[in-house]
Amino acid sequence: QVQLVESGGGLVQAGGSLRLSCAASGRTRSGNAMGWFRQFPGKEREFVAAINWAGTTYYRDSVKGRFTISRDNAKNTVDLQMNNLKPDDAAVYYCAAEYFGSMRATPSLNPEAWRLWGQGTQVTVSS
Repeated sequence: QVQLVESGGGLVQAGGSLRLSCAASGRTRSGNAMGWFRQFPGKEREFVAAINWAGTTYYRDSVKGRFTISRDNAKNTVDLQMNNLKPDDAAVYYCAAEYFGSMRATPSLNPEAWRLWGQGTQVTVSS
């Protein structure tokens, strides 16, 4: 049974940085994509960033230039470096993994297309 475990959330002042990490325990499928999503209270989960097995990255427009996703395929980990955080970034952040057909496939931005999820980590940004 593969599990995703996130770490690195917390409280930061606006303009500060946090680094989220996600580690997959157990045997994961080679070629999968990994991603980060977030959820605001009372809202649906939304796409933040994703990276396919080949290393191509994808971001939602509001985080481009501020967030960087990276992965280590050998260690089955994915990180999200978040810089210049804004109060609007405060949410619960979730790590996800899914296989989209090939190592170079473009991952879906729809959270319903991802089947493996972590438990979530809270990010709070004070103004």
